[in-house]
Amino acid sequence: MKTTGNTILITGGGSGIGRGLAEAFHKLGNKVIIAGRRKQVLDETVAANPGMASAILNIEDAAGIRAFAQKLASDFPTLNVVIHNAGIMRPENLLQSNDTADAEAIITTNLLGPIRLTAALLPHLLKQPNATIMTVSSGLAFIPMAITPTYNATKAAIHSYTQALRYQLKSTNVQVIELIPPYVQTELMGSGQAADPRAMPLKDYLAETIELIKTQPNATEILVERVKPLRFAAANGREKYDAFFQQFNDAMMAPH
Repeated sequence: MKTTGNTILITGGGSGIGRGLAEAFHKLGNKVIIAGRRKQVLDETVAANPGMASAILNIEDAAGIRAFAQKLASDFPTLNVVIHNAGIMRPENLLQSNDTADAEAIITTNLLGPIRLTAALLPHLLKQPNATIMTVSSGLAFIPMAITPTYNATKAAIHSYTQALRYQLKSTNVQVIELIPPYVQTELMGSGQAADPRAMPLKDYLAETIELIKTQPNATEILVERVKPLRFAAANGREKYDAFFQQFNDAMMAPH
């Protein structure tokens, strides 16, 4: 992926990793459009970054995604990059509740959202000289955290979907990249996560990620050092994987 001269759509671009990426790419000389549901958050981000644009998007609305994609392509005909960053993460206690509302919302936002938006934007992206689709999975796609079972599952599915998409688009002008973050200090799971010393500081994550994108333009996966133990845990064999899974989940369940 080239790092300048793009027109980039970033979903969930008003906060956390999404906002950080938006501001970083904006500073590098790209036209950046952030999308999300919360107009106030989008407006605040745009106000802090003159020249950035925003658009309201309800990633759960299938018909709305199609209309959004059509308008976006019309308003920004040079759009050539989409970063699927929007996502939600909620704990689920499977012993205490049989309500699947959270699980269904997570699947709709984290999995169906990127699939639907990719389908809606792909005809436009295929017309661009150079285009990129960047999905955002998680280290939890490879080592699941037991308290967020559906979130883990959607990220594992995004990893699989991204591999298949990359293979199908290999003869086109569209590059497919998977961003795989570790546990980062954002408010994805609330204010506690943003202050959790076990999480990677957001500033550090963004700096390392942007440097990797700059120096590895043909990378298929963007992996900061901190996420590699999760990403490659299965390579150590089943016994070591099981031990790491137990250790990881015990640590994440411990008090902050």
